[in-house]
Amino acid sequence: MTAACEPGFAPAARNRRWALAGLASLATTAAGVAGWSAWQNGIASSRPASPTADLESLTDDVCVVAPPTPYNADKGLPLSAAREVPPEVRCPVCGMYPTRARAWAAQVIFADGDAFFLDSPLSLLMYLGDVPRYTRGRTLDALRARYVTDMESGGWVEATQAMYVVGSSALGPMRAGNLPAWSQRAAAEDFARQRGGHVLAWGEITPALVASLAPRRHTVHALP
Repeated sequence: MTAACEPGFAPAARNRRWALAGLASLATTAAGVAGWSAWQNGIASSRPASPTADLESLTDDVCVVAPPTPYNADKGLPLSAAREVPPEVRCPVCGMYPTRARAWAAQVIFADGDAFFLDSPLSLLMYLGDVPRYTRGRTLDALRARYVTDMESGGWVEATQAMYVVGSSALGPMRAGNLPAWSQRAAAEDFARQRGGHVLAWGEITPALVASLAPRRHTVHALP
């Protein structure tokens, strides 16, 4: 039987054997991405595809949850400022530890100061496509900030201001084209010349693209 998740959290991985090994199943990582333009004005999501038959046949499954990291005023940072990735946190989309691939890490911060850290820009985009699914009880309109890592400097850059490379030979933590990010277009273009692919601004990333890059593909519904 599948164990129930604690209220406020959504499953990021299901198979106990992988969970005990510190790995997360990628079978349920593809999020609904309908209403992509609603990142700023609310979002409508589609239901994720059912797990594969072999996973459904497994028993003693467990939930891997990703609790939020609360705001700590003692550190002197503004509530919505980017924070360093704690070593123990897990990505709410795939269950991985973002600190283990810090150059790819992303994060979101909510109005109450809670932060969630993600393992890549791709996971961030999947998360934004269905916030309530990955962090139950959370909504997109309560989001106050979202950041990705600048691959050149290692610093944080506001996700909507970053430039992304799609189609390069670089594979991120989920061994997929995880949309490496840069704060400057020139740096992103230089990377694309060396490693292939092309540069996209935030507004040029479509739900179809995210669905094609996700470890498990799913149907992309028509945009409203």
